[in-house]
Amino acid sequence: MSDQWVAPGVRPRPQESPEACEVARRAVAAQTLPDLAALLRQLRRREARQQGETRLTYRQLAAKTGWSRGIIGEYFAGNVLPPPERFDALIRLLGASPTEQGVLATARDRIEEHRRRPTRDQAASAPAGVGAVRARGGDARVASTPNRLPVPRQLPPALPGFVGRTAQLAQLDAACAAAGTSGDGGLAPATVVTLSGTAGVGKTTLAVHWAHRVADRFPDGQLYVDLRGFDSTGTVVTAAEGVRGFLEALEVPPERIPTHLSAQVGLYRSLLAKRRMLVLLDNARDAEQVRPLLAGSPTCLVLVTSRNRLAGLVAAEGARPVGVELLSAAEAWQLLARRLGADRLTSQPQAVDEIIERCARLPLALAVLAARGAAKPGFALSSLAAELRGALRPLDSFDAGDASTDVQAVFSWSYQSLTPAAARLFRLFGCHPGPDIGVAAAASLAGLPREQAPRLLAELAHAHLVTEHAPGRFGAHDLLRAYAAQQVERCEPARTRRDAIRRGLDHYLHTAHAAALLLQPGRDPVTLAPAPPGVVPEEITDHGQALAWFTVEYPVLLAAVAHANRVGFDGHAWQLAWTLCGLPATARAVAGPRRRPADRPGRCPAGG
Repeated sequence: MSDQWVAPGVRPRPQESPEACEVARRAVAAQTLPDLAALLRQLRRREARQQGETRLTYRQLAAKTGWSRGIIGEYFAGNVLPPPERFDALIRLLGASPTEQGVLATARDRIEEHRRRPTRDQAASAPAGVGAVRARGGDARVASTPNRLPVPRQLPPALPGFVGRTAQLAQLDAACAAAGTSGDGGLAPATVVTLSGTAGVGKTTLAVHWAHRVADRFPDGQLYVDLRGFDSTGTVVTAAEGVRGFLEALEVPPERIPTHLSAQVGLYRSLLAKRRMLVLLDNARDAEQVRPLLAGSPTCLVLVTSRNRLAGLVAAEGARPVGVELLSAAEAWQLLARRLGADRLTSQPQAVDEIIERCARLPLALAVLAARGAAKPGFALSSLAAELRGALRPLDSFDAGDASTDVQAVFSWSYQSLTPAAARLFRLFGCHPGPDIGVAAAASLAGLPREQAPRLLAELAHAHLVTEHAPGRFGAHDLLRAYAAQQVERCEPARTRRDAIRRGLDHYLHTAHAAALLLQPGRDPVTLAPAPPGVVPEEITDHGQALAWFTVEYPVLLAAVAHANRVGFDGHAWQLAWTLCGLPATARAVAGPRRRPADRPGRCPAGG
């Protein structure tokens, strides 16, 4: 006869281990939320032993479940009771056997019932008027004593190496000072601020740094959620999950959380009404994901970070947009000095300048290089610069071994969010010599009707994969250009790449040839081959237009000459050079500060 302990009402299973029986015994005896949390921690330790690995981290559990790391931590700490469906999913992930699952689920329901009883008893003994208000409010504590609500402190730790961002910090401070006020004396709106910028530019670092700096201005607490709009897991946090996480952080009992999202949003905004709270919505994908999480009270401030511009929030909700750009050279130097030490940098200033340039002043790339330099303090920084200079693929040097800090992976999450047509145009930028491109040239490069190009360029700019630095002029930093070149090589056959290069060169050649003859009518024209299908040269009809076009395109034309020579379009190379001969100095002057085109990385292989 077996002496194996079996929970009352559970049929014995011969395969259950002694440890499983111990879990079941403790589950039957559990009476409090800390008891239940201790069982979750025991399962987590046992799962690690059985798998021969370290315990599942909160980040890993969040990736598997789609829940926030913060709320998972609250479950294991015994501060929040998981809803039934979450509890069942969690214990399954932690390897609970079928017997354990049944006993643990019973324990969870018993503890929930115990937690409900005081609430029901208070509601039965409360005055009629108070009871009615509580019922409408959804939580007795909210309606009767709002000052006794919990004060959540959910901000993640401030990240190291924060530098610069003086202008953005001033804009955030101004928005904070204006929270709860109305410029025209009318009803004060809720304050919403968006921080947007390209991948790896440091939006979260800035947001968290500023949030900690002003936390004392929001004495009722700070809420935080990573919405995973652009993430290695590909699992975006839904609005319903975000709202529920906030309600749990505000200690709303699970049975008090409404079923429908609209009711959950109403309860969430009721809890924040007239309270001074900061809500940080990090890594949002689009405006629709964010809207249900906006506070309704003018005493609250909502800060949203995203790679997208979130123009819908600006237009409909009156959000204040704050752009986050690349660091200046001085700020990039300061970032490296904080990670590596100022003395190490000042001893090799030329190497540092080259590292900054090849990192495109992108904070993530600089941080990855700084981590490598810090790991090998005896190595000269010139060796790091030489490694960057000699890399066949520029982005291969920026992999820190983790998806969240792999520059190429981080770029990919933005790229994967594009429509197919916009993704194709972005790839083909890898076949363009740079440093920037106009609307007409982009259309010819892709072989598209000109009227389609503005919409696709706007999509790329919205995703911060290109920047419209002047009206109708689009560019990207060198690492994004290198990523585009890698994507076009990976996704497009050699013939397609070569056709795109030809269309781009023909666009510039035919337009430049016409403009050159307008500037110098006495020159003998060059006989050009007909432009291939898809190329629509720009129409230039007078001397003024020709001069203006050359003034804007001169750096591109210089790069195009070098590019054509490098990829085997010799005829285009000398004919483009011919168009530049005798060009007025006013057009050539703009090319002075630019780098030599041959120094720019990320060229598209010609193929074929």
